[in-house]
Amino acid sequence: MDPVRHLKISVLVLLMLVTGGTTGFMAIEKWRFLDALYMTVITLGTVGFKEVHDLSDGGKMFTMGLILVGVSVLGYIVGSLAQIMFEGQFQRIIGRKKVEKQIDSLREHYIICGFGRIGSLICKEFKTNDLQFVVVEKSVDTQEKLDEEGYLHMRGDATLDETLLKAGIKRAKGLISVVTSDTENVYITLTARGLNPDLYILARSGEEGSDLKLKRAGANKVVSPYVIGGSRMAQSILRPNVVDFIEIATGSEHMDLQMEEIAIPPHSAFVGETLVTSGFRKEIGVIIVGIKKAHGKMIFNPHSQSKIEGNDTLIVLGEPESIAKLEDLVERTATDSVIKEHRKAQQ
Repeated sequence: MDPVRHLKISVLVLLMLVTGGTTGFMAIEKWRFLDALYMTVITLGTVGFKEVHDLSDGGKMFTMGLILVGVSVLGYIVGSLAQIMFEGQFQRIIGRKKVEKQIDSLREHYIICGFGRIGSLICKEFKTNDLQFVVVEKSVDTQEKLDEEGYLHMRGDATLDETLLKAGIKRAKGLISVVTSDTENVYITLTARGLNPDLYILARSGEEGSDLKLKRAGANKVVSPYVIGGSRMAQSILRPNVVDFIEIATGSEHMDLQMEEIAIPPHSAFVGETLVTSGFRKEIGVIIVGIKKAHGKMIFNPHSQSKIEGNDTLIVLGEPESIAKLEDLVERTATDSVIKEHRKAQQ
């Protein structure tokens, strides 16, 4: 059992002894409350002070029993305190409180359930891209590795409501369930969907057919690492150059070319423009390889006269500097449009 829990139980038993001792002296010796409480405290403290009043035979027997039990409880408390201090539990408690405050301050973050091989890779990618996330892991052995990596984490069972609530699921942007058991992934998905109906949930599927169960449980997207891995290995033989290109465009280790998605806000100045009039290719130097419409349809290799609509998501290919420039331009023009509309409304 946790030494801190030992200490809490011991203190609770001590309070019960004080209450029982005070009640006992009042019942046996007919003393007033303050005298009975004082006698109980000096008895449990074994300080050797004289009795408040002369004790009857029954009072003496009760006092001896109180001393025996009290000394045992006090010894247990001292042992628990020593264990806490020697094992560095105070530092861990303080560190845990600090982590809890950091988790409470998170907004629009991601919750990663499970820190196995896949979970650790996800954390690495998120850290590289400066995304806020918290890891929920119930394995004690994994906690030390999480500390070494410096990831924000908490220990707990992600299938329980209280665990996900402590991880800030009400404020989270998304949840990724990548524990090794498909059954647990289904339970986590069900729990998360019940706590936050608007949450984006990505779940891992290991066995054949579990992807349907996960989607029924409320997962927005289900990924099978084995299917993806097998397909990628086969494509590396069948179409090696295509696979190399995809790895360059989507891999974080390649900084010369990247593929990114950019959302077009409803109030953006680019709404109504075509791809050619927007100047994305000519002025910024990026290629729009796809457009995902607000209703979910994906348009691949869109025509130059394709119109940009509000809530579209552009799939962009280009150099990181050019993509960053486009993101800044889209965000800035959207803000300017909102300001202009606000001023018109005031006039």
